[in-house]
Amino acid sequence: MFGLDLMIFLAILVAGYMAWNIGANDVANAMGTSVGSGALTFRNAIIAAAIFEFLGAFFAGDAVTDTVRKGILNFEEADLAVYSTELKYGFIAAMFAAALWLTTATKYGLPVSTTHSIVGGILGIGLYVAPEHVDWAVVTKIVMSWVASPLLGGILAFTTFNVVKKVIMDVENPVERSRIMAPILALPTFFVLGLALQYKAMKGLISRLDAEGFINKANWLPAKEGTTFNIFEEGAWLPLNSLLLALLIAVIASSILYWILRDYEFEETGYQGVEKIFVWLQVITACYVAFAHGANDRSNAIGPMAAVWQIHEQNVLQSEAVIPTWLILLGSIGITLGVMTWGARVMVTVGKKITHITPTRGFAAEFGAATTVLIFSMPFLAVPISTTHTLIGSVVGVGLAGGTSSVDFKVFGKIAASWVASIPAASLGAIGLYMIFGLNETRFIISVTIILSAIFWLLYTSIRDERKADIQSEAEL
Repeated sequence: MFGLDLMIFLAILVAGYMAWNIGANDVANAMGTSVGSGALTFRNAIIAAAIFEFLGAFFAGDAVTDTVRKGILNFEEADLAVYSTELKYGFIAAMFAAALWLTTATKYGLPVSTTHSIVGGILGIGLYVAPEHVDWAVVTKIVMSWVASPLLGGILAFTTFNVVKKVIMDVENPVERSRIMAPILALPTFFVLGLALQYKAMKGLISRLDAEGFINKANWLPAKEGTTFNIFEEGAWLPLNSLLLALLIAVIASSILYWILRDYEFEETGYQGVEKIFVWLQVITACYVAFAHGANDRSNAIGPMAAVWQIHEQNVLQSEAVIPTWLILLGSIGITLGVMTWGARVMVTVGKKITHITPTRGFAAEFGAATTVLIFSMPFLAVPISTTHTLIGSVVGVGLAGGTSSVDFKVFGKIAASWVASIPAASLGAIGLYMIFGLNETRFIISVTIILSAIFWLLYTSIRDERKADIQSEAEL
């Protein structure tokens, strides 16, 4: 890594800035509802998110990334060779534009999709450099996901909360009922998390173990070209091994929960006692979401940089690029620092501004979001949805369980508008930056240096002023 030229060094800084933004904005997916319900304090939520985001990003992410994120551009290998120089500048512009958009959204506490932001940046470059290679079918799927994933997440969360309410909270002695029913209700939750852990969070590790000959990933991951739901046939959508492992995880976790609750002496009574139980479940699901997010969304930060590095090293771009260990570490640390330094803004929006969150509601929202993400990620659908969109839909769903007046639709309207704006904003930003760069290394170095310096100074002063305000408010209490 030593002996880097200045252009590549600046590109690495841009990738680190993108990773920081992912941590600052997407952390709400994992911890926003836990903070809103009181299951975790801000400090504990940030610590937990930082730990599990880093573990997922560094240990469970893919070692190889597709160089054109989410298939938004349809290039053959020969086309990639022709456009290598343009895409080198273009991917840096896409990363930079997506990062700038995320900074703007985070400044106003708006949870947006980091995946759709980087896709928007790459789409903009595709439209400007090679419009004939834009895959509009993928773009259409993404636009459809703006409605489909929040809707399904909301329905699942609404249903889950109402089941909890009916079988536990609306009985004469909810605490005693929860000793029996909470482990039963937790069983499908842990089963879904067990599948999602394999199919989403650990798929990179499973692929590496397969490459080294330790396992056959076909027995653990859904077949991309599968044709059957028969779990006993080869190439099934749902491999038998993964189902059995998920079931084992669910049974063990639910049994432990039952064993703990059987003789646990609750200080709280009634609803408060029930909420105490669901604090544990909510924290578990939140830590899973943080781990899975780190494993999956790391590539949004370093995937384009891996492509730029490949061009720098080999003078040609290929459809896949190996991610160097130092770049994995950069993305992991960047996401973690983003969580720690600026993650609270979006947490407040998700956890407190949309609707009132309790541990039972937060558990239902996170279960609905995790299930929806798992469903849409299966190869037989393969729709590139946003975890952010799905979780917000789930939060609105549990809010609607208390009536339409329980949801602040003004806040939700602003969030939805930011979703729609993500792809156009990142696209236009990427095109603008690409034009400024002009395929000229000198112009690139000057412009990136000026913009990064200005952004870093503005962020430093903003974070510093926020901390001073927090210290002053604490002193006045």
